[in-house]
Amino acid sequence: MAAWGQRLAGVRGVLLDISGVLFDGAEGSGVPIAGSVEAVARLKRSRLKVRFCTNESQKSLGDLVELLQQLGFDISEGEVTAPAPATCLILKERGLRPYLLICDGIRSEFDQIDTSNPNCVVIGDAGESFSYQNMNKAFQVLMELENPVLISLGKGRYYKETSGLMLDVGAYVKALEYACGIEAEVVGKPSPEYFKSALQEMGLEAHQAIMIGDDIVGDVGGAQRCGMRALQVRTGKFRPSDEHHPEVKADGYVDNLAEAVDLLLQHADK
Repeated sequence: MAAWGQRLAGVRGVLLDISGVLFDGAEGSGVPIAGSVEAVARLKRSRLKVRFCTNESQKSLGDLVELLQQLGFDISEGEVTAPAPATCLILKERGLRPYLLICDGIRSEFDQIDTSNPNCVVIGDAGESFSYQNMNKAFQVLMELENPVLISLGKGRYYKETSGLMLDVGAYVKALEYACGIEAEVVGKPSPEYFKSALQEMGLEAHQAIMIGDDIVGDVGGAQRCGMRALQVRTGKFRPSDEHHPEVKADGYVDNLAEAVDLLLQHADK
């Protein structure tokens, strides 16, 4: 690999994943990853632009930001790109009425959305609501439509909580795609539109930004396909095999966010 100075030259903005980079979730709460609170503070004191990018679909944006603030992070709702608010805009623009297969924690995000006589399915990380009954209802809604629309809030395979690895929405999306013979529209990482939206909010071009995440496919691969650079942290869902992924190679691997910020402050925007 090239020296860090070459790999990070010209970076003017940083996109930060949240779960597995800033903190590890726990039931109803979370635990900051060592050094991450101060790392975010240092980034925000620098000349670099910062935006938080998450596929969180168990907590509303307000609840997520409140939790992060309680954990000590300097963050506000306006600095976060999240899939639920973006999905609501899509539903309104296209006149879609969803069957919601989501966690109760984000149901409030869809309060202004008409869910009568569904003509699409929106699926998120529904947790315990991923019952056979609910999955089968989503399947039935899709199969009754001439042009079935399945919208997924992200497509991750798994994520990490303090209790261990947790199955994510992607596995359930694959089941519905297979059963219905369709392909889901992903709102969230690794969707190119998701990253482009975050870059637009930052006022940056792709080559001026770098993504820092724990997901080799969703964070790193998704960002790179949009022309961004990307670092993978060895926290959260990181597995040693990620460094030998057959299709995605990060622009660098770091032990944690604190190390990534050290490197960025030394070499970026030069």
